[in-house]
This record gives sequence, C-alpha cells and structure tokens, in this order.
Amino acid sequence: MKNFTKFALTTTAILAFAFSVNAQKNYLKSADLAFDNHQYFNAIELYKQAYVKVKKADVKSKILYRTAVSYNEINDLKGAETYYNKAIKAKYPDPIITLKLADCLKAQQKYPEAIVEYNNYKKEVPSDVAGENGVKSCELAQQWKDATNTPETRLKVENMALINSKESDYSPAYADKKGNKLIFSSNRQGSLGAMDITTGQNHYDLYETALDKNGKWSTPTAMAGAIDSKMNDASVSVSRKGDVMFMTRCPEEKNKQLKCQLYVCKKQGPAWAEPELLPFNIDSVAFAHPAISPDGKTLYFTSKLAGGYGGKDIWKSSLEGKVWGQPVNLGPSINTQGDEMYPYMADDDKTLYFSSNYHLGMGGLDIFKAEKSADGKFTKAPANLKYPMNSAGDDFGIIFEGKKMRGYFSSNREGGKGSDDIWSFNLPPLIFNLSGTVVSEKGNEPVKNAMIHLKGSNGDMFEQKTGADGKYIFKLKENTSYEVSVATDKNTTSQTYTIGFLANKDIGKLTSVGENESKDYIKDFALTPVLPGEIRFPAVLYDLGKSTLRPESKDSLNFLYQTLIDNPSIVIELQAHTDSRGNDKANQKLSEERAKSCVDYLNIEKKIPMARLMSKGWGEKKLLVKDDVINKAKTKEEKEALHAKNRRTVFRIVNWDYVDPNAPKSDKPIYNKPVVTGEENSDSIEDNEVK
Repeated sequence: MKNFTKFALTTTAILAFAFSVNAQKNYLKSADLAFDNHQYFNAIELYKQAYVKVKKADVKSKILYRTAVSYNEINDLKGAETYYNKAIKAKYPDPIITLKLADCLKAQQKYPEAIVEYNNYKKEVPSDVAGENGVKSCELAQQWKDATNTPETRLKVENMALINSKESDYSPAYADKKGNKLIFSSNRQGSLGAMDITTGQNHYDLYETALDKNGKWSTPTAMAGAIDSKMNDASVSVSRKGDVMFMTRCPEEKNKQLKCQLYVCKKQGPAWAEPELLPFNIDSVAFAHPAISPDGKTLYFTSKLAGGYGGKDIWKSSLEGKVWGQPVNLGPSINTQGDEMYPYMADDDKTLYFSSNYHLGMGGLDIFKAEKSADGKFTKAPANLKYPMNSAGDDFGIIFEGKKMRGYFSSNREGGKGSDDIWSFNLPPLIFNLSGTVVSEKGNEPVKNAMIHLKGSNGDMFEQKTGADGKYIFKLKENTSYEVSVATDKNTTSQTYTIGFLANKDIGKLTSVGENESKDYIKDFALTPVLPGEIRFPAVLYDLGKSTLRPESKDSLNFLYQTLIDNPSIVIELQAHTDSRGNDKANQKLSEERAKSCVDYLNIEKKIPMARLMSKGWGEKKLLVKDDVINKAKTKEEKEALHAKNRRTVFRIVNWDYVDPNAPKSDKPIYNKPVVTGEENSDSIEDNEVK
C-alpha cells in the first residue's frame, strides 16, 4: 500500500463519457482522462489501444511513459520497468524518466542497475540531489542486506500467511492495549462495493482477527455495522482502552471527485457507532493514516495540506478540551519533498515510526523512527530500521506490542502471499552462556566444589560450585562485561588430591557488549593441589650465616604474597631450615630468625595481616638429604649442592579459616574453609627424603 492512490485517495465514480470509448474511438483522450483521475488500471489498457492509433513519435513516447507510470502506480514494477525502457528508447524528452526507472529498479532490488541509472540522471540533472541520494541509498541497501552480527540482523520477520490473502492486506492495528485482536485493511474477495477503478480490484474493507487459546490468529472476518461501507475503508488506529477508533474513509459520489477523509467512531456496547468526520478535514485535501498517541490527546496523520514540504507530510492535531485542533506539520526533520506516511507513536510517547520514500532507504517506502526532544519537536534526523525490517519493496504501517520489540507491519516484498501482506517481526533474546572446567594442574583431574565467582559490570555477582566433573555454567546478560575467577573451600578436591587446592590470580575477562548474535564463552581453570607436608616456592636467599634477605629474595616472597592474595582465607606458617653443618643451637636460632624475616617482609612491606602469618625455625631437624648420602658424593661441588637442598624456606597451610575483619559485609553465605592436616609437628620427612 505504497501511497494514497492505491486505495483511491481521490475517488471518482465511473464517468460514462470517460469510458464509452467504443462510441468515441478516442482512446488517447479517454486514457489521459483516466490517468489524470488516478484511474491507472483503466488507463493502461486505454493507452495500449491509443498507442496503435497514433502516428507521431513524440505522442507515442508520451503514451509509453504514462503507461509506465500507470504500471508503477498499481505496483506492477516489471511492467513499469518494461515501459520506462520503451519510453527511453522512444526518446521521451523529460529526464525525470531516468530517475523513475532508477527508482523502479531499486524497488526490485536491482541495486547495481539502479546505480547506473541514478548516475545517468545525475549527469542529466546535476542540480537535483535525487540522483546522488539514489546512489547512496542503493549502496546502503546492499550493505544492510549483506550485514551480519548487527542488531537489525537479529530480527525475525515472517509472513502472516494465515491471515493474508492473495489480494492486498495492510495497516494492522491493535483493537486495544491487550494486543490479542488485530484490525487491518483488505480488498480480498468478499469486500463490499464495486471494482476500484484506480487499482482494478475490490474496494478496501476493515477486517479483524483474534488470537485463540493456542496463540494462533483466527480466520479474518469483515467488521460489520456502521463502519462497513461500499467505499474504501482503511488504516485505523484504536485508543488504548479500545473505545475510540480513528479511520480513513474515501467517499464516492457520482460525477464528483472526492478526497479521503479522517473519521472517528466510538464504541456502543459491542458495536461501533456511525463514523463522524473530524473537524479539521478539508474536502479539497486528502487525509489518511490516523495514529492516536498513547494518552489519546494527539492524533498523527498523513496529508498534503498547504504549508508542507513537497509531497505528502505527517501532521498532528491536539485535543483541545473536546475539540481537535488545527493540523500542525511535524517539520523538516520528518517531512521532505517526497512522501512521509503511516505514522505510529510508540508507547513511550516519544518515538515516532513512519514510512518515507525520500529519506535514504532500500526501495519504495522504508520504515524510519525519530524521537521527540524535550520540547515535543522532532529535530534529529530519523533512523532507517534497515534490513530485514525494510526491503526493496514498500514497507509501512508498523505497530508494536506495547514496549516489546515485536509487532506487525505491512510490506509488498518478495516472498509474500499477495500484493501487500501483513508481516510479523520479533527480536529473539540473545543467549550467552559461560562454561568451563576446573582441573588439577597435576594430572589434569576434574576438581569438584571449586567456587566460581562471576562479577558483572552491571553489579551482578554470582557463585557456583563445580560438580564431580569439574564443570560449571552461567547464563550471561546482554551488553555486560564480566570477570570470572575461582576460589576454593574445604570440599575442593579431586580423586587424587584430597587435601585441597590453591586458587590463583587467573581471571577470565569477557563481554557481551556489542554482540548481536548468541554466543558461548569458555573459561577453564587449573589449580595447584596442596600436598602433604611443606609447600615449596622459589628459593629465598639470605646473606651468608645471617637472616638478612637478599634483594632477589623479595621476588620469591612476592610469589608467596600473590598466593596469599589469591587465597584470602588461608593462614600459613613460614618454615626455615638449615643444613647439618655447624652448631645445632646456632642453626636453630638462625632458622627461626630467617623464618621471622620472611614474615616481617610480608607483614610490614606487603601489608599481609599478622593473623595470617606464623613462623617456625626447624634448624637441621628436618633434612631433605641425610649426611650419609651427602658423604657419598664424589666432589665438593656435588656435596655443596646437596647441602643447599637442606637450606630451604617453605610454607604450610595451617588453616583456611581467616576472615578479614575489615572486609565489607556481604549477604552472601560464608563457605566453610578446609583445615590442612598432616605433617605439622612431625620430626620426620622420610616420604620426602632424597635417597
């Protein structure tokens, strides 16, 4: 339903003198009269008969041109293309024909061919921006159609085959805010009235369909009563309460040219009262496509009133008391020298949807949206809804189901059932999943009961424990960035490692921001198992015979510091050992001082609370390599290397119970932490000896 003329914006009764061509035999005069009265269906046949009668080349080219325009107006684009080319070949003089051919090609999605013709028109009429805009629109259309992973490509658009007919079905409207009943326009078989001489088809009637308990739309039925007439009735808009309906009606009267007008009718019980003409109508100007605002106080509509911007514009009328005020044009941001039609105001009472054939688009009419500023005016350029909402055909008459990104619109695009069809659109939710497996870095065994922490940029925080298979999974939200990390508790074990696991600083970072396709993210973790007895880390070096830390030892202790940060609940004991040489008492003292030096560094320089740190010196009591093994070494260097193994600083986990008293309180449950048992006070480390 690309323009007014498709439902006889100007309706003229069949005039006897216009079509009694058999008596007059003046096909050209009759054809021109039909064309001028927008009776394009009849004009086509009359021009074809006139073409074979006339002899002058310039008249023949004009006939071909007007035949092409007539085909264009009844939306027979292939016929229009054929006759535009014939007219060009016949040297029709007006360069506008090149622009019309380009538009016709674009509307058939023949973008490369259309670009050629737009460029030809630019050369012929360089002062007209229509050529340049046509090239840009074709280039954009190809980009939009080929695009992937964009918000628009997520849209699911489907033909409403159950309610569409082979004829024209368009302009759906909700019967009320519940959204379970649709009213639309159709000229399907069974419509009242004689043939429409503009289109050669039936007049348009209003039909309704309702959702059944299974969520399917019922077979449409014509609306009865006062709103059913033998004229063209179309394009309605119903108040949210469902008690007031605005409609377009195109009256007809013999031997008169009448314009379509806007009417309002009120509910009287289950039926509608007789439609009443709205007061701002002017019988010499056409009005159509009413759209009532959510609050019922503003009516948007289409008209070609004086003071517009060229073609058909979108206007509004405000309810002043109980009277509708004079029309106000929505301004140059919305309206152009082309046609802007089929307005719809969204539930936010701020976003206006409409169709235009002049703003850069993909074909005939494209659907655009624009937002009101704080002063209620439209000042920003409207945005094209792009493919697949728009197509190379005419796309118009959109409605939304409340504030949801779903609803219905009209289109004569390829893949339809008839001329104009009603299509549904829906924006499926994006599905983002995060999954992974936690394993032991030794043996790659699944780790159960590891705590996975998920933190979202939107403030969401979640915890989940891994199962026996070491796996976890989270559902993520759209447009959110996340950090995922792992922690441990007393039940964090694997089949082999039953004491526990240390967490680490491994943090997974991911985002769904900017993603327009569903996606699965994977983040695996590997944990260090806690072994019985002492836990070794990079060697801590001291000055000879002293407890003073060498500068390079701080790197080793920083490793231990990071372990404490990654595992904020563990309490450790630093253990220092000497080799067997020297005085036992002196060795014991030295080891105690060395262990304390490590604790002091972590506490004083790295600010680890003393409640998490203990120190113990073992002197030469827990040798890794016994003297008898060392004495068997062949060289001095080998013996010194074995003594060095005994001079070591290690740590063990005393417990996992530390809770930071200065940490912010949380409503999240506090998990119990494991207590490590094993070698705390053993004087023997036979299991770890080097034989």
